[in-house]
Amino acid sequence: MTATNLAPPPPAKLWPGPPRHQTPGLVRKLMRDRLALMSTAADGYGDAVRIAIGPKTLYFVNHPDYAKHVLADNAGNYHKGIGLVQARRALGDGLLTSEGELWRKQRKAIQPGFQAKRIAQQAPAVAEEAAALVARLRSHIGHGPVDVMKEMTGLTLGVLGRTLLDADLAAHGGISNAFQAMQDQAMFEVVTLSMVPMWVPLPKQLRFRRARRELQDVVNTLTAERDARPEGTTGDDVLSRLILSTRAESDPRVRDLRMRDELVTLLLAGHETTASTLSWTFNLLHENPWAWERVHAEANAVLGDRLPTFEDLHALKYTSMVIEEAMRLYPPVWMLGRIAQGSDDIGGYHVRAGSDVVVCPYTMHRHPAFWEEPTRFDPERFNPDVTHDRPRYAYIPFGAGPRFCVGNNLGMMEAAFVLAMVARELRLSTEAGYHVVAEPMLSLRVRGGLPMTVAAAR
Repeated sequence: MTATNLAPPPPAKLWPGPPRHQTPGLVRKLMRDRLALMSTAADGYGDAVRIAIGPKTLYFVNHPDYAKHVLADNAGNYHKGIGLVQARRALGDGLLTSEGELWRKQRKAIQPGFQAKRIAQQAPAVAEEAAALVARLRSHIGHGPVDVMKEMTGLTLGVLGRTLLDADLAAHGGISNAFQAMQDQAMFEVVTLSMVPMWVPLPKQLRFRRARRELQDVVNTLTAERDARPEGTTGDDVLSRLILSTRAESDPRVRDLRMRDELVTLLLAGHETTASTLSWTFNLLHENPWAWERVHAEANAVLGDRLPTFEDLHALKYTSMVIEEAMRLYPPVWMLGRIAQGSDDIGGYHVRAGSDVVVCPYTMHRHPAFWEEPTRFDPERFNPDVTHDRPRYAYIPFGAGPRFCVGNNLGMMEAAFVLAMVARELRLSTEAGYHVVAEPMLSLRVRGGLPMTVAAAR
């Protein structure tokens, strides 16, 4: 058959989306209710939506096949986009925001710290930190509510310090507040499209500058403490690997900047997502006491009165199912922004080079075509003994493709240990009348904290 007899390719599909006159309302939603912006777009226009927001146009794809194409099959064409591009001014060029050869070097440097064998070796440290959390929560019985979000943040920072950095982060008490200021600045960059210069003395930007200085001090202290150790005593933790990696830089200014960016990124990503996941999980179990009872019973049956071990993870099956369902409803990374480096075709929709493409796990995880009664809490969706007829990319709480979260196994072990140990001994109840609101920042947090009362488990 000659080329002249070949049928022409089908015309590209037209991207549906809100008309231009709705732009002011879309901008307001971007600033005030980003989850509603994405949910309304998916509900109203389907699995491929063009959203014009001021000078920026987002191409929002909400189908597992489209997500697979962008995040895995043609991942090389899609660099980090909206959200993390703006976060670069706050976080620098760490593993979350870097691209190309720098990203590959960073990933190669820290990957061994997350190998399965090493994660298994960290199980005792995680269990000990979880036991300390249970003791702190127990002290609140009969003494009014405790902010569970704050407690989970302290826990995850403690775990991160012991398992990845071989350091005590308790001495750096302002880390969580500094990271809140960093996240606030990063999201401010998103909603203003980075059009406000950093030197403008807005309160938010002044807090960010102070936070950046504080985190630099933390980085300097951690590296100085490690340098002071006797030669030959450095371990295989991630901090040691970062120091070795950055020392390869000949320019000391570049070396210091890389160390700051990579360690700040690790500190943020290593504690924020798991703290958010645990907070949402405890609130969901309060709303669904029947599930709490099952977690409580499983923890007692599997653990008795001892600390969990790595080998217990397989037996804590229902506990893991609860965590997975919590991440379906409230994925810690709620949006994945990408920028197309070259023109492409996504499911018949043309994407020009330079376009902002967005995958939203929050809406994907609630897609009615792939999840029955998608807003209902149902851990049985993740029962490993039942065959589930849904596409692989309908559920992507840790991202997908080459940039799949390197810390997913540590995060799941930490969440399972904490949930089992807390449910075994205690019962947490969200304060009556407290309205729990999702706050989509770099992670999907509980806005304003999560006050819960603590009682002994029956």
